[in-house]
Amino acid sequence: MSAIRHDFRSDTVTRPSAAMRAAMAAAEVGDDVYGDDPTIRRLEAVLSERVGCAAGLYVPSGTQSNLIALMTHCGRGDEYIAGQQAHCYVNEAGGAAVLASIQPQPIANQKDGTIALGDIEAAIKPDDMHFARTRLLALENTIGGKPISLDYTKDATALAHDRGLATHLDGARIFNAAIALGVEAAEVARGFDTVSVCLSKGLGAPVGSVLCGPKDFIERAVRNRKILGGGMRQAGIIAAAGLFALEHNVDRLAEDHALADELAAGLSQFPALAVQPAATNMVFVEVSGADEEAFTAFLADRGIAMHSRYGRQRWVTHLDVGAADVAAALAAVAAFFA
Repeated sequence: MSAIRHDFRSDTVTRPSAAMRAAMAAAEVGDDVYGDDPTIRRLEAVLSERVGCAAGLYVPSGTQSNLIALMTHCGRGDEYIAGQQAHCYVNEAGGAAVLASIQPQPIANQKDGTIALGDIEAAIKPDDMHFARTRLLALENTIGGKPISLDYTKDATALAHDRGLATHLDGARIFNAAIALGVEAAEVARGFDTVSVCLSKGLGAPVGSVLCGPKDFIERAVRNRKILGGGMRQAGIIAAAGLFALEHNVDRLAEDHALADELAAGLSQFPALAVQPAATNMVFVEVSGADEEAFTAFLADRGIAMHSRYGRQRWVTHLDVGAADVAAALAAVAAFFA
């Protein structure tokens, strides 16, 4: 396999720019476990305001951010509702169940990534000692690269609140959703009690997420971060990258979306590939008319990488992918099918 030269595996593979590294080197720091790091305080304040929340908590990863949210909303023996495709259910190693004794109640996602409101309603358990206590509805936006409509999230969060449930948004790519929907991130987060935002995906920071919510919730969440080993010391060095990303790398996400459209259009020219149109920065491809393993290996030999599993590929555009990378990828695909 050749070295990767055109990396479409994920928007997590970006590397900090020289300007971002300079901001990190210049960051004012303190011991964050004591609450003394001014750069972290500034990041938490800036990001929580942008998503319409009163407070924020900087944590090492999106997985930990979601788990802290679940642990703070729910107790042992409680239950959260999530889609079967949700990251907090599928891709976080069952952490809520393993570490917090919180039961997931997964529900099938619809083709647009939503969960049918009737399915949510039916999944809420009655107050009966035989059942786990349903406490939380956890949704994701974007999910599978698809932005969820504001009308849907308004109805879903209203349903949850009417039934006494709290609401959490896994907004790892909330700014991708906002760009795609043509609104501010606070509009995407509206109706949710808490929101998790990742800085190390399309925004290009090397590490970190922020859990946002009411001030009293975040005060309780600090204890759960400590339980999970997420308290950091002079972490303003990495928080500075998040501040830089929020200032410089949000509006440019539209470029990633446009490039994904271009990639999807190019891949669609090959009959052996069933291509799902890009809604944000992800292109999903079913390789049905060719040997998928041979196809992926052929591309890898030419330095082109994407995520591939069970005959399905995911191509992701991001800060470190440009028009030349898309052109190289499409040229290699054409060479394979030639």
